[in-house]
Amino acid sequence: MTGIALVTGASRGIGAATARWLGARGYAVGVNHRDSAAEAEAVVADIVRSGGRGVAIRADMAREADIVALFAAVDRELGPLTALVNNAGVTGPNGRRVVDQDAAILDRILRINVAAPFLCAREAARRMSTARGGAGGRIVNVSSTAAGRGSPNDWVDYAASKAAVDTFTRGLALEVADEGIRVNALAPGLVDTEIHARAGAPDRVAALAGRIPVGRAGTAEEIAESIGWLIRDAPDYLTGAVLPVGGGF
Repeated sequence: MTGIALVTGASRGIGAATARWLGARGYAVGVNHRDSAAEAEAVVADIVRSGGRGVAIRADMAREADIVALFAAVDRELGPLTALVNNAGVTGPNGRRVVDQDAAILDRILRINVAAPFLCAREAARRMSTARGGAGGRIVNVSSTAAGRGSPNDWVDYAASKAAVDTFTRGLALEVADEGIRVNALAPGLVDTEIHARAGAPDRVAALAGRIPVGRAGTAEEIAESIGWLIRDAPDYLTGAVLPVGGGF
């Protein structure tokens, strides 16, 4: 199955790898970014080189108006959406305990990690729903295995936001199950991307890798392949699931 996909937060890391994976398999891909135009255009160039079609679209996931405009741009430049990957996400500074929480940081995490997937899924469902004249589609929310661990003394705010994503995934899946839309979540474990350095902990992957049963962190490409399976190859009977991909961690 191929179609038209939108990947949020697709200029780097898991989002970029997912956009490339989908583009190489025939999807036209909307490559969303907030302030990384050059990186997003590089992802689009890779998609084009692989024989696919893509477009970089700027939108701040913390702003509802930007999200609405993002989907309108996909409609205009690519066509009817068939797949959404809610990948954009942020953390607070590494090592921040709850007693030291900052309301502004918490608000941003919840806006981007929780509210944005809601709003993006709203826009996608309005387009995909067979009850609204759509042809159906698939939504994958990127969660985290941290949701089940709580990430004490580290990223409790981030873990809590991803637990919300898991519950949202289940609820939305049940709402639209009879409207041709399948909704699942992919929960990565420790993955070697820039998110750790951007949170002020460039050595975090090396420090935590020993806890992982398979003995290493995952790669963005491994997570992208798993997301791609949910989008392209997972059975139609699969919906409302949270699939952990964390090497046993």
